[in-house]
Amino acid sequence: MTADDQRPIVAGPDPLLVDSAAHVFVDDLEAPMLGDDEVHHLARVLRLRPGAAVTICDGAGGWRPARFSGSAVVEVDGQIRRVPRRSAEATICFALLKGDRNELVIQKLTEIGADRIVPITTQRTIVTWDSARERAQIERLRRVARSAAEQSRRVWLPEVSAVETFDAAASRPGATIAAPGGGAMTPAMTTLLVGPEGGWSPKELERPTPRVGFGSNILRAETGSIVGCALLVAFLTGQVRPTP
Repeated sequence: MTADDQRPIVAGPDPLLVDSAAHVFVDDLEAPMLGDDEVHHLARVLRLRPGAAVTICDGAGGWRPARFSGSAVVEVDGQIRRVPRRSAEATICFALLKGDRNELVIQKLTEIGADRIVPITTQRTIVTWDSARERAQIERLRRVARSAAEQSRRVWLPEVSAVETFDAAASRPGATIAAPGGGAMTPAMTTLLVGPEGGWSPKELERPTPRVGFGSNILRAETGSIVGCALLVAFLTGQVRPTP
């Protein structure tokens, strides 16, 4: 047996998930009903006709084939299927950004496959959210993640956490800081921290947390989050492997 024969096999998505006209989340797979927003999206935005093949999902690994009826009622068209969580989950902690770039980061991390997304504050973070505004902002980011998960045919919704401090994020299991000059990824790395535009402060870099690098170029904050997530997910799923 060669080294290539021993590489882990990563199963692709079920063809029914890929071939369906749309993928939507529902509260109950046994008696599924669509909300007004989902009906509007399917009928008015995607312009699906009654009878179109869709997949419905509970966001916790369960899904089944169905047919769009043109209304809130869903016509089930197959058995419920279950997809287990990955044994190694990818957590991305990114420093809050200005404008709509937080939404861009959430969208792309969801599409790539992050299991957990944590906005964080750092010493050089410019954006500040007061407690009253934070709840509404996080709920909006969760809606962005839900929409991106439907587009990318995910059966597990990513967890979008409340805002954490740098210290709290760096204390998570498998925490690693993305920083220029950092090393390569290792199997122990499951949580990646990506800093703000101004980079990490000297005090933050004093923390004895492993560092990982993304090459010789300096990336924008949102680019670093996207690149880091792609690398971490590929590493954890066996798509890329450490150099022997």
